[in-house]
Amino acid sequence: LAYDERGEGLPVVLLHAFPLNRAMWSEQVEALSHKYRFITPDLRGFGESSVMPSATMEEMARDIASLLDDLGIERAVIGGLSMGGYVTLAFYRQFPQRVRALILADTRAQADSEEARLNRERMAERALREGAAAIAEEMIPKLIAPQTIAERPEISERLRSMVVRNDPQGIAAAQRGMAARRDQSDLLAQIRVPTLIIVGREDQLTPPELSATMHREIDGSTLVVLDGVGHLSNVERPEEFNRALDQFLSGL
Repeated sequence: LAYDERGEGLPVVLLHAFPLNRAMWSEQVEALSHKYRFITPDLRGFGESSVMPSATMEEMARDIASLLDDLGIERAVIGGLSMGGYVTLAFYRQFPQRVRALILADTRAQADSEEARLNRERMAERALREGAAAIAEEMIPKLIAPQTIAERPEISERLRSMVVRNDPQGIAAAQRGMAARRDQSDLLAQIRVPTLIIVGREDQLTPPELSATMHREIDGSTLVVLDGVGHLSNVERPEEFNRALDQFLSGL
């Protein structure tokens, strides 16, 4: 795994969304690494990490556990956005004793519907056939709010630059891994660590009502809804996201 490590203090692992890489967390690391120790990996098949034939959420979670072993970290805050959130829940199911707290951003506990699984397979085949640029073209309008696309074209270009650097094989493996992921709904009531849930009000892919469901099920969790924000809440409104993140982490 390729990863960045910056800062000192409470270890905080942040896991990126599909189909991006660890660079999506740059604003969080830049703003808060004077207070916390951030570890931001590229999940298998993305960025500079190796492409593997399989990329299930459980395998990605075990990758993170191995990385923590290598870094000598027994417990950490584990957080992720979208696919990173799926991996975060898989990590908690496998290694609850290693989790100090959870961050679940623009994600869901439910498994895919049959329609969603078929769409993931279609996109996996498209990635292999047409390359990463085709996935960027299809995904970016779904990742950020229409207002952001219209008024801040630099964000779309930044996202595109992340997507096109990914190996199509890695994109396809992750889509198939997400399609096969288990339903984690039953896990929510078992979570016994502080949990921050963040979602953009205009998130098309994981709408706010899904975050509200997680908030109801996870005892003592905190829910933050960011207005005018789509799926990539940390990229579209980094200052508001960072404020919520800092308030949560400083209270641990």
